[in-house]
Amino acid sequence: MNDLPADPIGAAWLAQAYGVLPLGRLPVMSRMGGRRATQVNEGFRLETYTEPMRPAAEPAAHLQFHLRHEVPHLEFLARLFERTGPDFVQAWVAGEPTGQYARRAAFLYEWLTGHVLEVPERLGGNYVDAIDEAKLVAASSDWVTKVPRWRVNDNLAGTREFCPIVVKTDAVETAAALAVSRLFGELTDEFGEDLLQRAAVWMTLRESKASFAIEGEADRVGRVQRFADVMARRTGQGEVPLSDAALAALQQEILGDRTTIAHFGIRQSPVFVGEMVRYQEVVHYVAPAADEVDAMLEGLRVFLDRTEGQSPVMRSAVAAFGFVYIHPLADGNGRVHRFLVNDILRRDGVIPDPVILPISAVITDDAGERRGYDRVLDQVSKPLMQAVRDHLAFGSTQTAYPDGVSSNFVFQGGDQARPLWRYPELGPHVVFLANIVSRTLTEQMREESRYLRSHARARAALKEVVEMPDHQADRVLRSIEQNRGELSNVLAKEVPILARPGVWAEIVDAVFQALGEERADMAVIDRYRLGKPVGR
Repeated sequence: MNDLPADPIGAAWLAQAYGVLPLGRLPVMSRMGGRRATQVNEGFRLETYTEPMRPAAEPAAHLQFHLRHEVPHLEFLARLFERTGPDFVQAWVAGEPTGQYARRAAFLYEWLTGHVLEVPERLGGNYVDAIDEAKLVAASSDWVTKVPRWRVNDNLAGTREFCPIVVKTDAVETAAALAVSRLFGELTDEFGEDLLQRAAVWMTLRESKASFAIEGEADRVGRVQRFADVMARRTGQGEVPLSDAALAALQQEILGDRTTIAHFGIRQSPVFVGEMVRYQEVVHYVAPAADEVDAMLEGLRVFLDRTEGQSPVMRSAVAAFGFVYIHPLADGNGRVHRFLVNDILRRDGVIPDPVILPISAVITDDAGERRGYDRVLDQVSKPLMQAVRDHLAFGSTQTAYPDGVSSNFVFQGGDQARPLWRYPELGPHVVFLANIVSRTLTEQMREESRYLRSHARARAALKEVVEMPDHQADRVLRSIEQNRGELSNVLAKEVPILARPGVWAEIVDAVFQALGEERADMAVIDRYRLGKPVGR
């Protein structure tokens, strides 16, 4: 929530004057003071201006200040225009028909509310962008459209029904600039394409298992393998899974045939994210109503179209987290959410087929990253729930919905939640995902590739001592790892030649010497010596 400063100007003045605040935090607030100053706290700015900068005490003046000096905040403007109605914007543009800020305000009023203003006869002036691309992620130049009605360039990245905003803080710009292709190229230079191709199979399975672990279901072997197969086949293929038909096909493949879901694709029932605590439902997030989902997914698809050519990390973060906040499916939202990260990176050409980044593994393997994942989701869910908790209830009877879901969940806070649902600020999500992708490429994938390279060397050394098929050599190496270099009775009976005098000792020595060639990677050797599968 926003704590308004003393003697506010700009958005903060409007919020105070009309008693309206966004649920998401205003990225910039301004106030009057004795000297010009800027305070930055976790990406949010408090600006202090001196008396000559004070706007006139009227809404148009403070809205102009907001559009000119602050970061336009769509959720706030949607709530403001709903409260004020059209009169002050209409009067402003009628009085300044050539003013760029009056025309921008009129365009944004119509875009956000769907209501039409009267265009002044003397409207003129050069075309001006609806939003400042230096402050917010905007549509790429090829997708900007001219709106003659207000002589405004519509460079908003989404639609009225769904337009996530990404404020270009220093942290966001650094995150968006992450050179994914370069980091992957360094891996390729170090390990070679063939080894990375082999690693891709394991990483796909690892990502699937970790994805389930995030949802507390890591022990479901069949479901893990099924999701891994889906990722291997579907990542970057066909259309982005945001339409009803594409989502239905993907969801059916992920869930399989044994499911209570009677209708695949966009849900037809209410949904919330929560947990049962002592037989009481605890709700962490309420998703948009089913009849709003299709239009919101279209807004997300438009965002991906209109930001084509921009940062792949930014686009994958918005796609994945935008999807999970829309929560369009009756089941499987979390898996599709994490699938979309790799899907967009693949489509944007920074991760080649068939590589799957095990981003979920980085999250599940590090308690700090898991907490960070929960915190970044809370950026939207926590303020929303603080505002609408009194509008949800669990009724005494269950309602059966067409998609096979039976629920007694009732939510009547849609009007309060809708502006935040439509215009979530996803800058922190870009920063979070960039860190995860960077760690995946510099830690997880490097460790796995080193392990596979060492394993190949160990297998070759073993076969110099005793000739055997690859699958049998792998069985021997696994036994060395699990039994701390000792020959197990089971393996001795299975492969009698290993029990001959001196053979096992020669094998173990050859394997350890081969592993020793992997310089500065004692963890790999320890995986064999101690039987502790690091990172596996």
